[in-house]
Amino acid sequence: MWARVGLMGSVALGSLFWSQKNKAEASPYELKLVQVLFRHGARTPLKSIPDVLEAQWVPELLAVPAHTEIDYKVTDLQGGPRPPAPVEDSYRAKILTGGTYPGQLTTVGMQQLYDLGLRLRKKYIQEEPFLTPSFNPKDVYIRSTNIVRTIESAKCLVAGLFQQEQTGVVSILTDKAEREILYPNYHGCKLLKQLIGHRWAGSSTLPDIAADLQIIQKSLGVDPHQRLDFILIRDDMVARETHGLPLPTALENWRSLVEQRAVDMIYHIYEPSNRQHLQLCVGPLFNILLTNIEDKIQGTTSKPDRKMFLYSVHDTTLMPCLMALGVFDMKWPPYAADITLELYQHRQTNQHFVKVSYIGQDQKIPGCSDVYCPLHEFKKALAVYTLPDEHYYTLCDSVEDRSKL
Repeated sequence: MWARVGLMGSVALGSLFWSQKNKAEASPYELKLVQVLFRHGARTPLKSIPDVLEAQWVPELLAVPAHTEIDYKVTDLQGGPRPPAPVEDSYRAKILTGGTYPGQLTTVGMQQLYDLGLRLRKKYIQEEPFLTPSFNPKDVYIRSTNIVRTIESAKCLVAGLFQQEQTGVVSILTDKAEREILYPNYHGCKLLKQLIGHRWAGSSTLPDIAADLQIIQKSLGVDPHQRLDFILIRDDMVARETHGLPLPTALENWRSLVEQRAVDMIYHIYEPSNRQHLQLCVGPLFNILLTNIEDKIQGTTSKPDRKMFLYSVHDTTLMPCLMALGVFDMKWPPYAADITLELYQHRQTNQHFVKVSYIGQDQKIPGCSDVYCPLHEFKKALAVYTLPDEHYYTLCDSVEDRSKL
């Protein structure tokens, strides 16, 4: 009886492997390159809502699970010492109730990124043998913003993707703050600060948003003179919920409104109908993604074996990217959300195609004739926002006359 079950089990397993192999062979598209932009995992809030029920952000919430540990180092883009991190320094100048710093990756967040790594492993190692099962620096490039939560998120994803198997140390590359292009850089780009900086302040004074904010501040018992906005409220609310920490009762009734208004604010800030705003937010990042694709196709890269680029970023990276791609769903990206770009080559015609997915769901990009978007159509769709570095920095320094804005 046992032998028979075992035999049937192995036959079933064999047919499963055969069907997966057959499925891969049957596809007219051959995978050539994968690029993943992913948001960091759950973290402590950036600020607590003032004057309300305090949450205890204790150090125990930041315990590192053993299965997320790998041998890694953080360098600048050339492999030299890690640059100074003024954004991280600003977090560490404050302490939340409970004793931790704002904006720190928690155990929950570490697990979320490990799980994203497992999802990528299933797709690119188990279902399709695209990557080798252990980390090889020739195959995979990892870049992060120079902030501890994104660096640790990258580390946890790699631990899940390669199950802590590695050939050599994992290098996580970062850039100095004033040159960072993995998020809209108001400090490094003067023109962006001028065009969008005032929109941050103005977003809270839009009539509908201001009226709702007044109601919620009153419900929470927050002093009307306290500086508060829906993005801050949402940040604290989601951080608490994710970690099972108490929410002010009044806030539970307003949850969906807070979500909606936070997105309304960010939509106003980035103003996707204004091409230059989005161009300054995502232009150099889009240029990197397209350059990686071109280098792979032309064989002009110094790393011909490279198969995957991982970019550890923020919600404020993903939202303008989704807006520029024309697929923003008017929802705040959750922790560990990812935008993945896959480059394929058609086995018969040798033509190249790009497929974009968001949190595992394929997206049809406006301007593309199919989910598998012909490369020339994809480049054309992104061309209105793509900026080579030198053009970006020239634009950034060209501050406009405010009277014309």
